[in-house]
Amino acid sequence: MKKILIASILITSQLSWAQFTDINIVKEVKVKNKGVVVSAHPLASEAGAKILRMGGNAYDAITATQYALAVVYPQAGNIGGGGFLVGVKNSGEKFTLDYRETAPKKASRDMYLDKKGKADTDLSQNGRLAVGIPGSVAGFFATLKYCKLPMEKIIQPAIDLAEQGFAITEQEADMLNNNREHFKKHNKSATIFVKDNPWKAGDLLVQKDLAETLKLIQKLGAKGFYEGKTADLLIAEMKRGNGIITLEDLKNYKVAERKALEFDYKGNNVVSMPLPSSGGLLLAQMLRMASFENLEKYQQNSTKAVQIMTEAERRAFADRAEYMGDPDFIEDKTPYLISDEYLKNRWKSFSFDKATPSSEVGKIIAQPKESTQTTHISVLDKDGNAASVTTTLNGYYGSKVLVTGAGFFLNNEMDDFSIKPGVPNMFGAVGGEANSIQPNKRMLSSMTPTILLKNGKPYMVVGTPGGTTIPTSVYQSIVNVVDFKLNANISVNAPKFHHQWLPETIKVENNFPESTIAELEKKNYTIEKVKQIGKTEIIVLDENGNIHAVADGRGDDSVAVE
Repeated sequence: MKKILIASILITSQLSWAQFTDINIVKEVKVKNKGVVVSAHPLASEAGAKILRMGGNAYDAITATQYALAVVYPQAGNIGGGGFLVGVKNSGEKFTLDYRETAPKKASRDMYLDKKGKADTDLSQNGRLAVGIPGSVAGFFATLKYCKLPMEKIIQPAIDLAEQGFAITEQEADMLNNNREHFKKHNKSATIFVKDNPWKAGDLLVQKDLAETLKLIQKLGAKGFYEGKTADLLIAEMKRGNGIITLEDLKNYKVAERKALEFDYKGNNVVSMPLPSSGGLLLAQMLRMASFENLEKYQQNSTKAVQIMTEAERRAFADRAEYMGDPDFIEDKTPYLISDEYLKNRWKSFSFDKATPSSEVGKIIAQPKESTQTTHISVLDKDGNAASVTTTLNGYYGSKVLVTGAGFFLNNEMDDFSIKPGVPNMFGAVGGEANSIQPNKRMLSSMTPTILLKNGKPYMVVGTPGGTTIPTSVYQSIVNVVDFKLNANISVNAPKFHHQWLPETIKVENNFPESTIAELEKKNYTIEKVKQIGKTEIIVLDENGNIHAVADGRGDDSVAVE
């Protein structure tokens, strides 16, 4: 196993010291009695840590980090998208905030079907018609009641980053260059993300329009986004194409406060996100089914361990397609789906001898190639407050549409609905009527922000990006720590695998054990190698108060300390 060391990128420049040109990527930290922030970008993690040093708590820090990610990680960090927050206060109070995007009032079940009834996934994935009503900013203000500092201070680090500029990393340069033609195709006006020469590491990205948008939020609160100038600019952007969001849609957006999904796993209280996130429900199903086989007897990534976990994933994802959607629009069958009676019956067809055909747990439908985008933040403060947030625009840079004059990307979350029952979305996830399009409805998600408690105290804060690979990566991270007794670093950076019922393929990272692959293939499993699965951010706190925070080695992810 390759050891992940602390890495640094020092980008020097003749630019003003006020600009953010020194970037330190810290992959692993072990501390005690300190707050820690783990996110996809070092400057965003540092923004959260700065707020902790100013006296803020975990909820101040995670909000500041989200704002900063909207600046320094525009491919997934956002104010034009949505997300889920799972929080556990040091008092023991548990809460979740659902600021998932919703369908506009003018949305309809068949809005992405052509005259022949064929689903047009280009319309649901690119351009203005793909955009759901953004929920992030409303979510930040809903978080405020758990914070200690005013929003004026929490948002300031993001304003500084946007206004003064920051040096981009090599990965960010590659992302911008790879999406150049998309930006040109889907934007009527020139954008700062397209320039004459290719982007390279160390180039300064200054976002004046975004800074002004953030200042309006700072001055006017949520109304600075959902009403007034920013709202007008967003609606003007809708009118440049076939967008259907209205001023009324924006003004009427509401965050949903939901009861956390809680369940026991081997003496640990798992606190995760309920529907419309499928993540928590899938996690409960997978962990409980795997426990029927005493998973702790096996080694991580051994044939039997992978087989048990894969078959649990197969059955859970089949249920996702049939039963899961916005609980405000469907019958929520969560208690039934995670009951011992249901899951033991589901598990009866498991055999170590061979793979269970997916046709036995659902109807086979051809799948497209899967993509993986989103971003996650894990935070624990010195007082024991924990926060886990996963947030997204859906695809990289969402709909690829930048709001002219406001400087932020809009999501393409409408693709997370089942745009035609049985037709898979961009991540290969199949849905049915439960996740069909309706006005004001929230689209089903795979995001799985999760906190584990031991004896009532935070034990693990975990989450990851990755589309439908999110719940399976969180699942593996929990099993790695709880069952296989691995440390946080190995748990995050060991090679991952993923199965989602359809397609009938186990995806494994390129460095996955060849011996396990060979043995699985003998049992009729089809294996597909992929470069990367997720980018997990994890914090583990032991019984002595020692904190081990790890940022995934697969990207520019970084830990910052109070």
